[in-house]
Amino acid sequence: MLTKADDFPIHQTAEPIAYAGTDRNFYDRYFFNGYTKSGDVFFAAALGVYPHINIMDASFCVVVNGVQHNIHASRFLNMERMDTHVGPISVDVVEPLQSLRIRVADNEHGIRADVTFHARTRALKEPRFTRRNGPRTLMDLTRLTQNGTYEGWIEVKGQRFEVKRDVFWGTRDRSWGVRTIGAADPQPMVPPMPFQFYWLWAPLNFEDRITLYHVNDDEHGDAWNQNAVMCLEGGEPEEIPNCRSELQFVPGSRHAKSATIFLNHHKAGQSRIDLTPKWNFYMLGLGYGHPEWSHGAYKGELAVGYEEFKLSEVPSYVPPHLHIQAFVDAKLTLPDGSTRAGSGVLEQLIIGPHAPSGFSDILDPFKG
Repeated sequence: MLTKADDFPIHQTAEPIAYAGTDRNFYDRYFFNGYTKSGDVFFAAALGVYPHINIMDASFCVVVNGVQHNIHASRFLNMERMDTHVGPISVDVVEPLQSLRIRVADNEHGIRADVTFHARTRALKEPRFTRRNGPRTLMDLTRLTQNGTYEGWIEVKGQRFEVKRDVFWGTRDRSWGVRTIGAADPQPMVPPMPFQFYWLWAPLNFEDRITLYHVNDDEHGDAWNQNAVMCLEGGEPEEIPNCRSELQFVPGSRHAKSATIFLNHHKAGQSRIDLTPKWNFYMLGLGYGHPEWSHGAYKGELAVGYEEFKLSEVPSYVPPHLHIQAFVDAKLTLPDGSTRAGSGVLEQLIIGPHAPSGFSDILDPFKG
């Protein structure tokens, strides 16, 4: 089947673009977050394409006045990957690798938006994420990350918020490849599926620069994917693979009370970033671990859903509330002793054993 994308020089296989040329769990996804520098308004958006199960879904979330509002939408892809809209939610590329637009049209839930992302630095490709369990590929994906500013407006239940570039920072990413989507495979995995995943991601914005940090650890605390970047606004990025992080956990949870990231520059010495979490954005709003709106879930030809909850009333850290982006205040101390104040998020998903953290079971909490 030929689709609109076939008129662009973007083919990777001898097949039309409608066929991904890889396994059933192939996906292609947009992610965005944006926030005032003080964190009093926060939004996030995502749109996912799942070619082999013929589904596209999207979400838009806003956190304001201590309440998280989530709109979910899903539809049949109909093999047309260039129509990046799902129900009221759409994502458009204004200028590739520079500017993208997110819109939420009129809907019965009272959440509307029209915001445009503008890059502060060039898009940065992270090391490829590949993880297997015996013969089964669990993850094999590429991701680009880019920090920027936003402009436009957001409306929540009739209250309108102007989004201005000198006030709103944020991050976007694009990832594509293979990871678990849609309904679970009923066939038991041999060897059994490991219930262990340690993931931290900290994209941060400062007035004159941005920093990125991520790590995937195994159960022993050894990193199987890790990298950091520092980049002056408009400058060339410095990749810093010699990096590490230390977390102090909230007792009775697996969420960070504080965190420190150490960046060991090739020649200039060490930078230190101290993070202070202020509140949590729950990633279930974007479909991560959601019991009804998980990525690629079959919802019929078109479905739109909504939920809201007070952050202060989230009952615990366990699923579906385990996966978070904590809004953080950030203090960067450079090798020369000078400091920068900034903000961003510390994304956390910690399942199963992790020896350095003292975790030995699937969800045992920090007992310190």
